Amino acid sequence: MSNVANGSRVSLPPMEHTLWGTSDEAKELSPSVQKMLHKLLGTSDDQLPRLSVEEIQLSPIRLTAEDLQKLGDIVGQDYVSTDKEQRIRRARGKSYPDLLDWRSGKEIAAPDAVVVPGTNEEVLDVLRFCSAERIAVVPFGGGTSVVGGVSPKAGDMRAVISIDVRRFNKLEDVDTISCEATFGAGMTGPHAELELAKHGLQIGHYPQSFPYATLGGYAAARSSGQSSAGYGRFDEMVRSLTVVTPEGIMEIGWNAPMSASGPDLRHVFLGSEGTLGIITTLRLRVHRLPETKRYEAFHFKNFAAGANAMREVTQQGTGPTVIRLSDEIESAFNLSSTTSVGSSANNEVGCLCLTMYEGTPEHTASRHAETRALLIANGGTSLGEAPVLEWEQGRFGAPVLRDGLIDNGAVCETLETATDWSNVGRLKKAVTEAITTKLAESGTISVVMCHVSHVYAGGCSLYFTVIAAQKGDDPEAQWWPVKRAASQAIIDAGGTTTHHHGVGTDHRAFLPGEIGGPAMKLLSAIKESVDPVGIMNPGKLV
Repeated sequence: MSNVANGSRVSLPPMEHTLWGTSDEAKELSPSVQKMLHKLLGTSDDQLPRLSVEEIQLSPIRLTAEDLQKLGDIVGQDYVSTDKEQRIRRARGKSYPDLLDWRSGKEIAAPDAVVVPGTNEEVLDVLRFCSAERIAVVPFGGGTSVVGGVSPKAGDMRAVISIDVRRFNKLEDVDTISCEATFGAGMTGPHAELELAKHGLQIGHYPQSFPYATLGGYAAARSSGQSSAGYGRFDEMVRSLTVVTPEGIMEIGWNAPMSASGPDLRHVFLGSEGTLGIITTLRLRVHRLPETKRYEAFHFKNFAAGANAMREVTQQGTGPTVIRLSDEIESAFNLSSTTSVGSSANNEVGCLCLTMYEGTPEHTASRHAETRALLIANGGTSLGEAPVLEWEQGRFGAPVLRDGLIDNGAVCETLETATDWSNVGRLKKAVTEAITTKLAESGTISVVMCHVSHVYAGGCSLYFTVIAAQKGDDPEAQWWPVKRAASQAIIDAGGTTTHHHGVGTDHRAFLPGEIGGPAMKLLSAIKESVDPVGIMNPGKLV
């Protein structure tokens, strides 16, 4: 088959299959942190090793030589690959269970081929071919999903391919007066920001996956970046988008900044996670590069006091670009900084709040002063700018630490939710208790940390980090009951199962309970309309 589809122009996704990121970025845990894991959690020295490409067993390729030839006829033979490592790197995302799969020794379900189209018409022709031949399609951007969003589920199709959007990688136009720009959906965050900076502009969207995630992925999963307090969520930045579905190429959006011309169909595809079509271009509202930045960290005696202060800041609209609050445990471990994790962020027990302000010197000064006054009036004590500068320098490095934790026999996973301000304490307690109780049943104590990094007038997100000891010979089997218990606790306590990670396979079972049966019927009807055969990312969302 390789002589039919040699894939000589298909480049490997940069992140290695067993890591978040690359081996150059990998960090070993310090001896003191390793000792702490063994002493505090009882982690074992007997861990599942990472497996090399040669050691991994993949599912057999189900595509025929004729299938591969026809796909190559559409996009070019050099843009179709059945190479083992190409399939491996698009077979999983980057959740804790995904990374465990590469250590398990079991056969891994992988896409049967990787296809890299370069135009909307090529995407459409591939989707029509796959519909006719009952071949499932999984869109692939950066591969950073942590909810099973890129897992190659075939459903009842006879095979599955990965469609990589990397060739949609250009800044197509810029309107510096209206502050709008059109991008290929395959551009990564850093690439897009570098190109836009040439025009004195930025998107200003910095999720933790920023080094690798693509703009199309931001839209498909309704991403929220660390500067959301200042610039909003990514879906708020989308003016219009091009989506290719099996039924045709669709331009979704308006010719004006806002419109009353019927329902806002952008939001049919924002958050659709590749189940309705493939996003190929995006027109975004962008922002001028800031002239200056200001920073200040604050200490609060407890999480409730800090959350109340954040609420006051948000509801009065004082306008920090970043505002983030770590709970007592996360603050004690200094998890907001990847350079000094494990050391106390301050000498006083309590919670660390980080704030940052971007804009003109006059604007940042006024917003800083107003925010500062509110935080101090609500019990905050200034810690100066150093903790924020340290966080900014290492803010994309936290996922790298997870690899070292897994190497040392630890469970390490994250989950997130959102709720009203009045429900924050109740939800946080319910999720923490669900996680610690279920992990205790597996024979380990756990450390559950939480922070708030996205705020709204009515509420905020809660982002949990869980660390425990792997127990038993199947760490995945240990984790899934914990995930289910946490998700159910979120629903029961009035939260959402996901604020910005998406639904994927991990949250799909809980979606009907969250949005209701009639809404699920509406989603299914939309899918039937644009994807009647059901080839688009089976097993996710719908």
